[in-house]
Amino acid sequence: MSWNSDLTPQPAENKAHPSKQNGLPTAGWDVLPVTGSPWQWNGDYSALRTEREPPLPTDCPDECTCPPIFPRAMYCDSRRLKSIPQVPARMKYVYLQNNQIDAVPDGVFDNATDLVWVVLQWNKISSDKIGTNVFSKLTNLERVYLGHNNLTGIPFPLPNSLRELRVAGNKISKVQPNALEGLDNLTMLLLNDNQLEDIGGSLKVLKSLSYLDLSNNHLKKLPEVLPDSLHQLYLDFNQISVIPNEYFRQFPRLQYARMSNNELTDNGIPLNTFNVSSLIELDLSHNKLQKIPPVNENLENLYLHANKIKEFTVDSFCRTMGFMSFSKIQVLRLDGNSIEQDKIPQEMHQCLRQARIINI
Repeated sequence: MSWNSDLTPQPAENKAHPSKQNGLPTAGWDVLPVTGSPWQWNGDYSALRTEREPPLPTDCPDECTCPPIFPRAMYCDSRRLKSIPQVPARMKYVYLQNNQIDAVPDGVFDNATDLVWVVLQWNKISSDKIGTNVFSKLTNLERVYLGHNNLTGIPFPLPNSLRELRVAGNKISKVQPNALEGLDNLTMLLLNDNQLEDIGGSLKVLKSLSYLDLSNNHLKKLPEVLPDSLHQLYLDFNQISVIPNEYFRQFPRLQYARMSNNELTDNGIPLNTFNVSSLIELDLSHNKLQKIPPVNENLENLYLHANKIKEFTVDSFCRTMGFMSFSKIQVLRLDGNSIEQDKIPQEMHQCLRQARIINI
């Protein structure tokens, strides 16, 4: 192919090998791969055609967004929706938060049985408007977010594939005994900011539970039985005044325990309650403690600020002291108490030799 003066492409001359002149490739439109390329030309021009991209799906609801870069995600958040739109069968992730949805009826997800995430937090959903079988066909469902709605109970039944359930910020006052049965894979449960007064033993069936948040409820006592798989336990902002003897020893994997803003006193805490080797972080701030409770040498972060503590007791951290015997405390907060600086024993520095922050 050649070019004339007006830059219009012209057909190449009819030669045996129009792509070559003097043994070299030309700059024409019909240049073919030369020797040494990843593949050799066999005379089939179809190998040079560019494969077309498949057409974009057209099944996305008008009120939602289904970006091609995330072909299995449907974004319907913050759209003032009052009902759940039709979910295409290809979807795995559905985001419906920050709307005005008040019901999750049976069948609404039957077309998308591969769903993995369903996000429905910050809506107006009430318990009596969640279909009994709405999740029954979602055998791959792993995460359900129903926080900040109008629920009065945990929806059930839920698929045993579930790993994370968030129902914080509702009006739940009781956990039904059978609500969590069969959820052997559940690792995270958020029940904070509800109206719970007593948990009883309703959570003991959660064999894999690792993260439990019960903060900001109306609990006056600790749950009677919890799974021994717990790794993080949050009980802040309740009305708990007593901890049963050796309560935390039933959780060999527990590393983080927070009980700030409760009604704890020295009389309500048995002597070795927190002498648990697995604990790394313990928050007892904003209570009514007058003494530093004994803790294990493995504890790294201890928060005791805003109590009524008057004395720094070294043996609360170190029963003995020596070259290999000391506390692993890195952060210690005792500010907001009544400890006098000139009465802090010198042994504190030897005992807390690894501490980075000590606020008194």
